[in-house]
Amino acid sequence: MSWQQRIDTALSERRAADALRRRQTVTQGAGRWLTLGEQRFCNFSSNDYLGLSQHPTVIRAWQQGAERYGVGSGGSGHVSGYTTAHHALEEELADWLGYSRALLFISGFAANQAVIAALTGKEDRIAADKFSHASLLEAASHSQAQLRRFSHNDAGQLTTLLAKPLAGQQLVVTEGIFSMDGDSAPLAVIADASREAQAWLMVDDAHGIGVSGEQGRGSCHLHGIKPEVLVVTFGKGFGVSGAAVLCSDTVADYLLQFARHLIYSTSMPPAQAVALGAALQVIRSDDGNARREKLAALIAHFRHGVAHQAVTMTDSSSAIQPLIVGENSRALWLAERLRQRGCWVTAIRPPTVPPGTARLRLTLTAEHQFDDIDRLLEALHDSE
Repeated sequence: MSWQQRIDTALSERRAADALRRRQTVTQGAGRWLTLGEQRFCNFSSNDYLGLSQHPTVIRAWQQGAERYGVGSGGSGHVSGYTTAHHALEEELADWLGYSRALLFISGFAANQAVIAALTGKEDRIAADKFSHASLLEAASHSQAQLRRFSHNDAGQLTTLLAKPLAGQQLVVTEGIFSMDGDSAPLAVIADASREAQAWLMVDDAHGIGVSGEQGRGSCHLHGIKPEVLVVTFGKGFGVSGAAVLCSDTVADYLLQFARHLIYSTSMPPAQAVALGAALQVIRSDDGNARREKLAALIAHFRHGVAHQAVTMTDSSSAIQPLIVGENSRALWLAERLRQRGCWVTAIRPPTVPPGTARLRLTLTAEHQFDDIDRLLEALHDSE
């Protein structure tokens, strides 16, 4: 089979399964509204949970950062791209989350891949929740370590797995809030199981940081645990992009030597670090508290309304509210019906989610109004 035949076959298979991914060119895609051409939709597909991508303080901070530092970092942080703006943000994050060190990465995907690749070797075992993000599972499968997946949120199966003999070390990997189901990991129980087995725990809290816990400190703070490695990303609650790894001094020094994504990637623009620092201040402020409270009220309002409808939802109290449809074709049809009613939603299909669990991944933000939720509920009811 030639290269072109291989590509054509793979694309044909995706089309036949109604699983072909496409991008839409939008004018505005974050916040309450999504604009596509001349049409405006109420946006239920954005991860901008607190609405900070449009916050004037964050926007002004990025502008001021660009005026001071320019629009690029100029290189890897190991060469010339680590500025006072990066250093200040790392120190603020470490202090806020109670760690000795924070290391900035260009994306959450890069951070997860870098940490797993750097920490694990061929004698080690990675025990990962089977619903962990693709960046975690891909990094684990590409590492030399033995990868074992435990059933979703099943701490008992994890304990059994960790008890099996092993020459090397064990790394337990999970998310704080799962990106496709929106449910939370039983972090306290998982942390206990990891500690009992003398394993290290790595938590990706992309969807919890900024949104959950006191001052938005995230899932781990909410559950009263401190994993050896905490990964936080900035494209959700922070409303920007990028990521950070929180860890001890020695782990940070180790990653600076061996984390290839950190060593060989151009660091984020300093202006972005300035904007993230401003976003962090909003998250920790009364404004941040008010946004989290409003988001929680909107989630409760939606959950109450959808409970009276003939739909299948996951057990989620987060901003991620998936409606499980089943077949790919029906998920696509339902997404289009809702768009016709002015609600922008996205059909998520395999391989992103398991076969037979295609869904509408509805996301709520603090920028939504209660009338928006009622509009979505009415559209869902009329599409049953």
